[in-house]
Amino acid sequence: MDIQLQLDPLSVERLASALSAQPGVFKLFYDTEGCGCNGVIVILVVTAPDATDIVIQSEPYSFFVDRQQEQQFDSRMRLEADPNYPSFKLSSDAGLFSSNIRIKDVRVKSAT
Repeated sequence: MDIQLQLDPLSVERLASALSAQPGVFKLFYDTEGCGCNGVIVILVVTAPDATDIVIQSEPYSFFVDRQQEQQFDSRMRLEADPNYPSFKLSSDAGLFSSNIRIKDVRVKSAT
């Protein structure tokens, strides 16, 4: 399935800020670790995609999703930053995925 992710201007700005002018890519991820629920969507900032990740978008930023989690998402989605809170809303024509998505930077820091 091809996934298209539409970003609003504030999302583009917030994603740029999350990268902090450092190399990295974004990954939509259903995190089920310790949440006691079906999972929460997070936007991971990773150094590079995993071998099982597939690209869903490359402009203006590279976004990936694990091929095992691809079916959790719709083919056309919108990512909108909340102007009053450091979170995002992910939705599609079919409905709302989450209105409280956070960015989590998990890039490997080089020892300098």
